[in-house]
Amino acid sequence: MRMHEKNEAELPVLIGVNTFGDVGLGPDGEPKPHAQVIREVVDEGKLADAVGLHAFGVGEHHRKDFAVSAPEVLLAAVAAETRNIRLASAVTVLSSDDPVRVFQRFSTLDAVSNGRAEVILGRGSFIESFPLFGFDLEDYEILFEEKLELFDRVRSQNPVHWEGRTRGPIRGLTAYPHVEDGLLDTWIGVGGTPQSVVRAAHYGYPVSFAIIGGEPARFAPFIELYKRSLEKFDKPYTQLATHSPGHIADTDEQAREELFPHWLAMRNRIGAERGWGPGSRTEFNAQASRNGALYVGSPETVARKIAETHRVLGTERFDLKYSSGTLPHGAMMRSIELLGTKVAPLVADMVA
Repeated sequence: MRMHEKNEAELPVLIGVNTFGDVGLGPDGEPKPHAQVIREVVDEGKLADAVGLHAFGVGEHHRKDFAVSAPEVLLAAVAAETRNIRLASAVTVLSSDDPVRVFQRFSTLDAVSNGRAEVILGRGSFIESFPLFGFDLEDYEILFEEKLELFDRVRSQNPVHWEGRTRGPIRGLTAYPHVEDGLLDTWIGVGGTPQSVVRAAHYGYPVSFAIIGGEPARFAPFIELYKRSLEKFDKPYTQLATHSPGHIADTDEQAREELFPHWLAMRNRIGAERGWGPGSRTEFNAQASRNGALYVGSPETVARKIAETHRVLGTERFDLKYSSGTLPHGAMMRSIELLGTKVAPLVADMVA
């Protein structure tokens, strides 16, 4: 049994946090240096552990507005400063990486953290890594499919025999270091396509659903599809998670007013790249409502929303994406503190 599995069965909902290392603004109104943001993320991870949260995740991006491009290196720094919290990627863009090296980096993280590492594999919602590492976007689907197959074989810690279209073959070789106890904890990050859900079930990996828009309840059919697919492939059920953005403050009004300008700036910046129309307060309020994907408000409000998501979807874990564009570091630290000290106990009482 892996170390973290001993206490998980006692908790109805596991609550964690994650960040993309969003670049905030300094006192002069200019973007902070990436190095400063990375050091702040380490402090955020230390606080998440101190307040008893289950997991701390760091996403991978390769663009100016996010500071983290090597999550496992940053997570190793967090590992040295923490004792209990799970350390995850959120997500690792497997399509533009090498599956052997992904396994090696995270099995190393697992060793230095005493069994606390987990890798969440996905295709990501940004494409900058493809040209940066020399991959053709026309191979988007085949890259992920082949690399996931190879990663699964490497993760088994047995000699690998594999041949594909996207990289050279491997004939009877084994990747090291091996995980000390069992296999490397691995998830698939899914945005909400049936193909992705069935693929995850085929490998027997748990799924983290990224719910970043619309009603969480709309993911119920995907969860049923996942469970039916597990039965079809004769794989055991382990757990499911949801991941959503949000922010917590002492009151609903404070949380919304703190978050809105930063949410809007990030929404419009990314929206302009993708051809979306401008965001608005009406859109924000809809996402922040009881049925929206934005978990923003007082501890009581956010706890009720997490408990409702658990009731509707039956998922065992919720991860809050607590960073949002230029939201100040101090506000994010307070949000993490409230999530661990106020929200998590309230959720436990609500779903007990």
